[in-house]
Formats: sequence, structure tokens, C-alpha cells
Amino acid sequence: MMHSKSRICRTSTLLLLAGCSGAILAGTGCRNEAVGEKPLTPVRTSVVQTIPATGSNTYSANIQPYQQVELAFKSNGYLQSIRQVKDANGKVRNIDQGDWVTKGTVLATVTQDDYQQKLQQANAELARAQANHERAKLSFDRFAVLYKDGAATVTDYDNSRAQMLDTQAAIESAKASIAEQTLALEYCKLRAPFDGWIVKRNVDEGQLVGPATNGFTISDVRSVKAVFGVPDTAMEHIRLGSPETITTDAVAGDFAGHVTSISPSADPKSRVYSVEVTIPNGDNRLKAGMIASITIRSGKETERVDVIPLSAVVRSVTRPNAFAVYMPDGASDTVRVHTQEVELGNTYGNTIAVTQGLKPGDRVVTYGATLIKNGETVRVIE
Repeated sequence: MMHSKSRICRTSTLLLLAGCSGAILAGTGCRNEAVGEKPLTPVRTSVVQTIPATGSNTYSANIQPYQQVELAFKSNGYLQSIRQVKDANGKVRNIDQGDWVTKGTVLATVTQDDYQQKLQQANAELARAQANHERAKLSFDRFAVLYKDGAATVTDYDNSRAQMLDTQAAIESAKASIAEQTLALEYCKLRAPFDGWIVKRNVDEGQLVGPATNGFTISDVRSVKAVFGVPDTAMEHIRLGSPETITTDAVAGDFAGHVTSISPSADPKSRVYSVEVTIPNGDNRLKAGMIASITIRSGKETERVDVIPLSAVVRSVTRPNAFAVYMPDGASDTVRVHTQEVELGNTYGNTIAVTQGLKPGDRVVTYGATLIKNGETVRVIE
């Protein structure tokens, strides 16, 4: 009887362990399966819209300084001083971000003791070379007279002449050394290369600096550039030197400028060409970083056109020079997408006209279009 109870207990225990092991393995298998699943790519969609065509395209532009440079030191040493200016409260402080400087202003100075000593040594070498040259010249003049009278040999004459020429070369070498040391001493002063605003100061007094040290960043905004991207379908309407008008919400009024630069190739990611319009900004009303708008006339007038966001357009996988979009198969949150080739027209701001392949109300993928492929299941987000 005792043996029967023992066997029953062992059997129950084995069954319990087997059940637990099965549950653990089942749980592990579920976890591995969940981990192995690729998450769905999130995308956003938009419908094809019909808008009135105005014969012009409006682009968003970014205002940038005409030129901006980083000023680095050419001399090694400890930073001795930084230019002092007065703030709005009359307190003296180091020159810093937001301060205006004129061309040639000394912004910072490196300790000059070593460079001054080298310049003094170069001056001493010049004095020594000049003294040696005077003696050599007197000797040569004396031998020249003796040689003329036949009292000196040709060798004596040639030796005295060579010595005089050597001392003359030593003088020239000393002068070159003085010029070099004078320039090195001047390089101890970091100067503004043009009139502009200090954008950044990266150094403090007592800091060890060298040729790799960026001391200041300065920008010239007496002229500014409005930089914007134009798709290839609108490049025929952009011309170097053509007058353009810029507007911005930050500053009232229109600003006239001219197209001064057109990128020769499109950006590989955005597929747009960078265009720059230079605008006079003597009153400093336009600031770097402002967002502006520029309208480029296309010269074409139509009644209404069907448009989609520029971000929805991708290259066709079957025809290298054609374009396509991704369309979702259904309206649920999880859908499969397929490609649809399209014919494109003019751009209208951040949208582009579709002349063939889509109709009003069709839904296309906008955000995430470059991350998916034909037949893939995606997750539509708001």
C-alpha cells in the first residue's frame, strides 16, 4: 500500500514537471517568434487634390549669410587677451556672440614673448651680417686696387670677391628671417577678415591655442542668400541673374534679389536642385536662419490641376527615368502597398501636378515612401 502511494506521488510529480516544461518551452517559442517578426514600417498618406493653377510656384527658402568663416590661430601659445567691449549696461566684457566688428579688428592675442625674442635674434643676425659685409667690401676694394696694379694675384682677388658676395647673401638671409619673424609676431593677433557679426567665440584667456584651434566664427550679412530647392521639372524656369522677390513673415515688405547660384546636380536624397538668391541687406533686417518664401513664375496658365506632395514621388523600379508613387490597398491601419507609375507636371509650392496615373481622391504614401517597397505591408499612422 505504501509502495502504491509512492508510485502515485512520483507519477504526479513527473506529470507536473512535464506540464511546466511544456509551458516554458511554449512561452519561449512565442517570445522567439515575436522577436523574429519584423515591425511594420510606419507611413502617412494623403489624397490627390485638385487646386487652381496660378502659373507660378512658391518655395520655402532659408536665409543664410553671404559668407561665414571660422577663424583659426596661426601661432602657438597661450591666449593673452580677448578684445574688450561694453555691453548695454556699460559693463566691460569679452567680445562674444552678437557683437559687430569691422575688418582688421584684433579679436584675440597670443602671448608674444617667444616671437619677439626670435625677432630680436633675427635683427642681431642682420647687424652681424652687415658688419661682416662692410669688412669684406673694404677688403675686396683693397685687393681690386692691388690686382689692378699687379700687386695681387687673381686668386686673392677672386677670394675677396667671393667673401664679399657671401656676406651680401648673409644680409639677404637675415632680412628674410626678419620678415618671417615679423609675420609670425603679427600672426599672434587674430583679426577679423571682413565686417561682420560674431557668431561664436570658442576660446578664453589663458587657453593654449594653435593652428588647429577655431577661435571665432564670423558672418557677413550685408548681403544674404535665400537658399531653396527646386525639382527638375521646374528647372527650366530658373535662370542665373534673373530678378526674384523674397518675402518673410518675420519682416514686413518685399526684398529684391537675383539668382546667383544654381546647383549643377540634384541632391541624391531629396531629388531637388539647390538655388541661391542673393539679397542686399545693408540695414540688417534679414537675419540668418529666417524662413522666407519665393515665387517663381512658370509661364503656364491652366484652370485646375491634380497635385500630390513632393515627398510622395519616388523613382520607378522598372523605368529609371520615370516616376512612381505607392498606393495603399484599402483604408485600414495595416495595408499592403503597390507602386503606380505617374506622369508629372509643374510644381506648386511643396506639391507637384500629376498629369497621368492618378485621379482626385486616390490615396498615396507621403511620409516613409523611400523606406518601403512594392507589395510590402505597412502601418498607416495619423
